[in-house]
Amino acid sequence: MDGTDDGAESAGFSLDGVVAIVTGGASGLGRAMALGLARAGARVVATASRQIAQLGSLAREGGSGAGEIVAAPGDVTVAADCERIVSLAVERFGGLHVLVNNAGRGMKYVSQEFMTAPTRFWEVEPDTWRMIVDTNVNGPFLMARAAVPPMLAAGWGRIVNISMSYETMRRRGFSPYGPSKAALESETVIWAQDLAETGITVNALLPGGATDTGMIPDGFPSEQRARLLKPQIMVPPLLWLASRRSDGFTGHRIAAAEWSGAPARDQAGWPPVQSAGR
Repeated sequence: MDGTDDGAESAGFSLDGVVAIVTGGASGLGRAMALGLARAGARVVATASRQIAQLGSLAREGGSGAGEIVAAPGDVTVAADCERIVSLAVERFGGLHVLVNNAGRGMKYVSQEFMTAPTRFWEVEPDTWRMIVDTNVNGPFLMARAAVPPMLAAGWGRIVNISMSYETMRRRGFSPYGPSKAALESETVIWAQDLAETGITVNALLPGGATDTGMIPDGFPSEQRARLLKPQIMVPPLLWLASRRSDGFTGHRIAAAEWSGAPARDQAGWPPVQSAGR
């Protein structure tokens, strides 16, 4: 598996021979990234716990490119589902090289008016809090836990955690979505250290601004929706991360809106505190 040959229109190289899993692949960022990987030549297993019909149409559309997409319904909060999805990738395509932890639950589950009327944290239903944290924090852990062994066997791998801006993590009324993504950034930094010298890198990738996905409520004003980023903005930096060109690049975060063909070396997680005792 090389991953450095030319061929992908959006990145200038192909991912022929690369096997990837994209969670939450039925729509939004996940769909765009799954299609981008397949069009660059990767073999992709796309998952979703809902939107099963959309997942099937994604698989058919992905087959029109250089690569392939296989639909694998499953819930990232269930360990057995995660292990089954990884096993499917390995058995069907002979290995696993890339895991994109994209599946997530957003603030619309707290309130459809979250963009304009913040919900205070004590007003969030406990079951809703648990659902969002379970998907956004535990889901990536369970998927990565299942994916790392075949990556270690190959001596090469990529874990890409889909994050968001620091400003959104701090935004009033964005509990528990903001805290869950802050936890995912912490996972990114710690996992990168745990996997140092293994050939497996762990990085965070974020759009870099509000994006037109299913996390935006249906009633969002159309004139404001037109100004949102498009999900396809994620594809060029993802293809770079999924290739051999990103060897040694780990523990960082990339904002897709700022991508110009090479990454800024921003550390994932919160910037290190320079003053002692803080």
